[in-house]
Amino acid sequence: MAEQHHELAHVFVEASQVANDARGGTPRDLNTPYTFPGYTKAEWTEKAEALRQQIRVANGLVPTHEPTPLNAEIFGKIEREDYSIEKVHFEPFPGFFTTGNLYRPLGKSGPFPGIVSPHGHWTRGRIEDIERGSIPGRCINFAKQGYVIFAYDMLGYNDSGKQIDHRYGGAHEGLWGLSTMGLQLQNSISSIDFLESLPDVDNERIGCTGASGGGTQAFILTAVDERIKVSAPVNMISATMQGGCLCENAPNLRLDVSNIEIGALMAPRPLLLVSATGDWTVKTPTVEYPAIRSIYAHFDAENKVHQVQIDAEHNYNIESREAVYAWFAKWFLGAEDASAFKEVPFQTEPDDALLVFSEREMPAHALKQEEFLPTWANRTLQAIEKRKPTNEAELETFREEMGSGLQHALGLQIPKITDVTLVEPEGAFPTTYQANLSARHLIVGRKGMGDAIPAVLFSPEPQVGHDPVVVIVHPEGKENLIDSETGNPLPLITDLLRADRKVLLIDVFGTGEHKEYARQEDTGFFTTYNRTTAALRVQDIVTALHCFTDRGDVSEVNLVGIGEAGLWSLLGAGFADVKNVVVDAAEFDLRYDLDADAAFLDTLPIPNIRQVGDLRTAGTLIAPRDLVIHNTGDAFDTTWIAEVYGNIGASQHLLVEKGRLSDEEIVARVTG
Repeated sequence: MAEQHHELAHVFVEASQVANDARGGTPRDLNTPYTFPGYTKAEWTEKAEALRQQIRVANGLVPTHEPTPLNAEIFGKIEREDYSIEKVHFEPFPGFFTTGNLYRPLGKSGPFPGIVSPHGHWTRGRIEDIERGSIPGRCINFAKQGYVIFAYDMLGYNDSGKQIDHRYGGAHEGLWGLSTMGLQLQNSISSIDFLESLPDVDNERIGCTGASGGGTQAFILTAVDERIKVSAPVNMISATMQGGCLCENAPNLRLDVSNIEIGALMAPRPLLLVSATGDWTVKTPTVEYPAIRSIYAHFDAENKVHQVQIDAEHNYNIESREAVYAWFAKWFLGAEDASAFKEVPFQTEPDDALLVFSEREMPAHALKQEEFLPTWANRTLQAIEKRKPTNEAELETFREEMGSGLQHALGLQIPKITDVTLVEPEGAFPTTYQANLSARHLIVGRKGMGDAIPAVLFSPEPQVGHDPVVVIVHPEGKENLIDSETGNPLPLITDLLRADRKVLLIDVFGTGEHKEYARQEDTGFFTTYNRTTAALRVQDIVTALHCFTDRGDVSEVNLVGIGEAGLWSLLGAGFADVKNVVVDAAEFDLRYDLDADAAFLDTLPIPNIRQVGDLRTAGTLIAPRDLVIHNTGDAFDTTWIAEVYGNIGASQHLLVEKGRLSDEEIVARVTG
């Protein structure tokens, strides 16, 4: 028996190697070179749908908020020979103002094509007029050519700067999907709404162009809003530098992708890539353009994507502008010789003539910067509450919208059974047998992803086949489920084995046998390109569950989360076919207001998680299956989840316990 004890202990504490998980390597950042993988048409169709949702979630667009009137005001008109300029402000949501200038043709008959024009990081924003880039210059020329063009402030510039800073937002705001980039995208989407409201704009001919940060905003907008029919992002789409500002780096935005894929979401609509020899777009003709063109080829639309490279530094200079004029003229004006659209001399107006609030105060109800988060959170909570399922049909709709939202907030990949690997690591000790049980050391992972989840699979002996499997997750790793003195599994495991259940113990990312990785997750833009440790732990649970949920030799899969691991388990359980879920709430502070955010920042620092309903959504996704939430204490509010179970007639499948269940009670719940 001593020898058996010794062999069994080896499985947990003296394995000959440590699992090497690629996710513990150097994290991606905005300058990490990216290799475009290439996609078949079927692969791209699937990827494009998921990526659009990823962008929406990253920018706070899921769930959609209740629409409100724009309350647009147009005033301060200046008339020149063949164009006019007006001041504009409107509200994407109450108290948040989009500010800018509307340029319109004079002496021509409409309706005209419309263009939304984000400006980028020019020192003077939308009123910048220098040789390297003139926003008024391009707007005047577009108006002369027969377009209605709206040049609006990026967040915190010019008039917008009277309300909010350009570098607004951080980890706290990120929990609610609130960011500089997301607010700018709200501006951009509402700018299309504004143009569509104008009688002299043809709603079927709306385009977008901007340079640098404005180029980022252009391709982000075109990715999620198909009302943009022609686009020209200038000096931005690159396989290297992805954008160096908060307004270009919403959390969760570029998980596993780059601006190349985001730009390609324009396909098959006409897209012009303007690049420069003097910045990070120097390789556009040979790298980014061919990659995006390969996507257009899937739609037989290679003629709708084009590139022009300018021999200049980072810019939107006259040569770049003329390339854009020609592109828009080809598709919007039907010009046979689009190259004839050259820029004509222009005269800009004084700053006060363009600034919206140069001669008037901002409206009294304009939000102050410190009011944005509570206002946004309240609107989000209202939107989530309206989606609470009251019947099975609404539950299915909830899964499609909010389930997808939670999946993208977590950055979850839902693996197919063919994508999951379950292997014995090289050099591991062989399967170990004791009376009535065996223990097998395994590594769980996903093909091509580089993850390596240390695990031990206990099986009852002799095996009868088609045994149920119970996956157990401990916050400090699987070794904590073994008696340190005897080396034998604790009664929680042996009791499940006696009930003819196999038991899989896993060390999720950064716990137990799994190698400890020193990840600095509070560095600039980390979460734009990388999942947090908490999110990776949820992924590992989902991966482990999918090792068994689609296998014919397993009758059912169950999940037990202990301590803090109960929270990770609750978040992941709805993304697999699990029969019984038993999770420890660890007295986590789950309230539906900003006061509970500190608990998320400390324990579940996952961007966008509160925005998509956090643990309420997770519990709803499990319904109507058996769910036990114990150790709630006075902090973990299960009201929402209980109401959903009641609404669909499944209250008998939910058990909530204020105290912690004993191992015997957990076994009883799992075994039914």
